[in-house]
Amino acid sequence: MELLLLLLLLLISQAVCGKFGMKCLLNMEHQNGLKPWSYYRPGDHLFSFITTASKIWHIILPFNMAPEKQSHVLSTNKSRILRFIFAIQVVNKNPQLLHNLTLAYNIHDNYLNTLATSDALLDILSTGEANVPNYSCGRKDNILALLDGTSRDISIQMSTLVGPYKVPQISDKIVSEALSDKSQFPFFHRTFPILGFHYPGIVQLLLYFRWTLIGLFASDTGNGEHFMRTFTPMLNRNGICVVISQRLSMSGNTEPLRDAISKWRQVNVFVHFIEYAPILDIISLFHSTLEGLPGPIEGKVWIMTTLGTYKIKKDSLLKYIHSIWTFAFQEKKRPNGFFESYLYIEPQFEVQSFQCLFSKHIFSVKGRKRCTQKAPLETKEERNSIQIRYNCHFYSVIKTLVHALNAAYSTRSRRRRKECRDMLGALRLQPWQFHVFLKKNECCNLSSRKLYLDQNGDVAADLNILSFLILPEEDPIKEQLGGFERQNLIINQDAISRLKLLNKSLPQSKCVERCQPGFMKQAQEGESVCCYDCVPCPEGTISTQEDTEECTMCPDDKFPNKNRVQCIPKIITFLSYEEPLGIITVSFTLLLLLITGIVLTIFIKYLETPIVKANNRDLSYLLLVSLLLCFLSTFFFFGKPRKATCLLQKMVFSIVFSVAISSLLAKTIIVVLAFLASKPGNRVKRWLGKKLTNSIILSCSAVQIFICAMWLGVSPPYPDSDLHSQPGEIILQCNEGSVTMFYVVLGYMGFLAAICLMVVFLARNLPGAFNEAKPITFSMLVFCSVWVSFLPTYLSTKGKYMVVVQIFSILASSAGLLSCIFIPKCYIIILRSDLNTKEHLMIKVVK
Repeated sequence: MELLLLLLLLLISQAVCGKFGMKCLLNMEHQNGLKPWSYYRPGDHLFSFITTASKIWHIILPFNMAPEKQSHVLSTNKSRILRFIFAIQVVNKNPQLLHNLTLAYNIHDNYLNTLATSDALLDILSTGEANVPNYSCGRKDNILALLDGTSRDISIQMSTLVGPYKVPQISDKIVSEALSDKSQFPFFHRTFPILGFHYPGIVQLLLYFRWTLIGLFASDTGNGEHFMRTFTPMLNRNGICVVISQRLSMSGNTEPLRDAISKWRQVNVFVHFIEYAPILDIISLFHSTLEGLPGPIEGKVWIMTTLGTYKIKKDSLLKYIHSIWTFAFQEKKRPNGFFESYLYIEPQFEVQSFQCLFSKHIFSVKGRKRCTQKAPLETKEERNSIQIRYNCHFYSVIKTLVHALNAAYSTRSRRRRKECRDMLGALRLQPWQFHVFLKKNECCNLSSRKLYLDQNGDVAADLNILSFLILPEEDPIKEQLGGFERQNLIINQDAISRLKLLNKSLPQSKCVERCQPGFMKQAQEGESVCCYDCVPCPEGTISTQEDTEECTMCPDDKFPNKNRVQCIPKIITFLSYEEPLGIITVSFTLLLLLITGIVLTIFIKYLETPIVKANNRDLSYLLLVSLLLCFLSTFFFFGKPRKATCLLQKMVFSIVFSVAISSLLAKTIIVVLAFLASKPGNRVKRWLGKKLTNSIILSCSAVQIFICAMWLGVSPPYPDSDLHSQPGEIILQCNEGSVTMFYVVLGYMGFLAAICLMVVFLARNLPGAFNEAKPITFSMLVFCSVWVSFLPTYLSTKGKYMVVVQIFSILASSAGLLSCIFIPKCYIIILRSDLNTKEHLMIKVVK
């Protein structure tokens, strides 16, 4: 049994190697003219290249014949193949790049088809005559790396198939971001940036020109859906509103697009992600949509996300377009002696430059004919040759591989090389060993383009921003508007100025006109966030730029100007002698001082008269001196507040007022006691005298002094500045320190005044010619009225007007005491001296 199985395995292996015939169950009939080519050149290390040179229109795949039988080719462009061959050729001819080694290649066309790609990969991974991976039979030129020149979706397919074989896959095109996942695709290497790496730059571009209301167009493909899904949130995060979002199809309905553009006529900027379809086909669809809209249509700006340039000529379809913007890679400066930029290829290059052999065995499942290069490609122009522009990027990729090869070999010791030669007969580098040296991604340094690694380690590139300005009856003008360098936007202001000279200034693309400095944006309810109203900045804030989201607070020492676009220094204010309010207050104070001095002089001059002696002359003097000091204390409130003046302001007037009210209280109590003492048998008479008077004044004043001392100990008044009460002013004032103590002082004064008022009110009808009860009653009513009204007035005013209220309260209450108590007496002393006699006093008492 074991012998039979061994024989069966031997027969199968020989059939696969081509030594024995074996029937195939499928009908694999070949027509050699339709077989795809496999371009091949032998060498020390094999690099395979899968690209798309031909595109298949459609494929019918029956199960009874080979797939190639039913393939219909749409177009063929083998320029990428020629560029790759030429790059290999340049490297092999340069002994300074790769010493004693030559590069081999194996090029396959995948026809932009997943089935053809799988067939090419099987051919690459199979070293024998049949497509059987992991089975070696005959051919020994194992692949070292796979160069990927296919589309994004097929690149994922290729990486999935070659990844298990640890074959490095190097892509020379922009591929999907999914391939950046090293856990799934550890052997994938980029020489181009990821898909959408320049989307943040486009966002910067829109923000620079303040295009906040835009439309998005994308092809009706998976990549177009990925663009919408990726780019739209990026715009929303930066405050750019996408109000038109359409997936374009050449055979689709344009009514939704027409309705969207009709609703949002303000949208003048459109960002396009277009795949496969020619640009004029999309413009035609766009033109037909705008053609039927009523009213004037402003020129639209097209921003193409694809990388590369277009050849755009004048066309009636460009009628509604202002300009078309594209992005192109920035190129490094080429060194002197660089190879020529153009290849000149014979039309029959396949026949002249390659020797093609068909499969040797009739039952081989290889579907390709292998063409080995026998003649080099030339760069010299000939009469019947085809001119193809050479892309330096191919050379950069190959040069990167060469540097990686040199690095790999430099790490191997001579002894290991000798052992390998003895064992294998040739030095053989394995793909997974080569992969380690590709991780450094030296393509950024060797590339002809300005490539670099971003903060995530992905390949990025510097780009130019190109604009094709559409002019009537002329070909579009190509301008370089700026670029993206290290992900930073740079705008060419000269190019923008030239647009203005051509009367083709860039259009606005906003929901509303911009908010001017001094205003801020306020969202409209139920509308897009880009639709807003412009409202003035709140009090105390400014805005210096247009379309400000929030206004900025001015520093405490500054305030907004009238237009709220600039913070200007505040004016420092305090109650000074020079200003009109200060002059009026000082004048009134001096007048009251003069009157008080005159009254005091009169009382001193007529101190022996009955009217002065009858009402306790000493208390009258003390009261007049107290009132004089009250008027003088108001001068502490004028001028720039200082520490000394702030302490004296509240303390002096509170203590002096307490002495004045205590004097009135003593006067009243003496009058009441004198009346009681006049009754027979009353012992009150012994209390009358200076002792009682002094005791009342000292005790009442001492309490106020004690309260003021506590105030000084807890939190005394101090100079302060009020920055917020009055707009545009810094008010210098005295801070009470402890507000509680301030109101305790006022409360005690009010307590003394209330007691005095009650006592004097009870004594108002006592007999006597010069009874002061009634004048004191009126004076205390005035005093209490003033200070009761002081509190709400003081709390409702700000700045220096608070100081004026305090001064007015002191002057008014003091003037009330002076006028009610002393002015009538002065009238009698000066004008009615006939009443100022002892006889008149006795008559009044008898009555």
